Amino acid sequence: MSATLNTAMASQASKLAGNSFCDPSLAQSIPTMSPAGIDGLDFGVVKVDDEGSIQLYNKYESELGGRTPASVAGKNFFTEVAVCTNNALFRGIFKEGVEAGTLNHLFPYTFTYKMSPTPVKVHLYRDAASKTNWIFVKKS
Repeated sequence: MSATLNTAMASQASKLAGNSFCDPSLAQSIPTMSPAGIDGLDFGVVKVDDEGSIQLYNKYESELGGRTPASVAGKNFFTEVAVCTNNALFRGIFKEGVEAGTLNHLFPYTFTYKMSPTPVKVHLYRDAASKTNWIFVKKS
């Protein structure tokens, strides 16, 4: 990713830092929550492997994206489910974080695939203890 893009992303992240919808203690607890507990959260939660294959897709995300958890299980989030995220901004940050073994980025985004433009806040997170990757999404 270019230095200019990294600088812009860092600037946006710092502006959003105080507006996080998923505080650090909650983010750290999500990997140990039950699926029912994750479904009860007021934001989207998608668990993906290092390549982006969906392992968990909660109720909020299902309602936002209009797809059932069963219909997206095992599919690649970036190339099969939310194709509008398959770019340097979204997937690029994810890939860099996975490769580095640390991922904790909050940024604004607009989903456009199979829906009218929907502004959201996205929090990409990697839990170091469980080595799991999470995509948290909240409508802006």
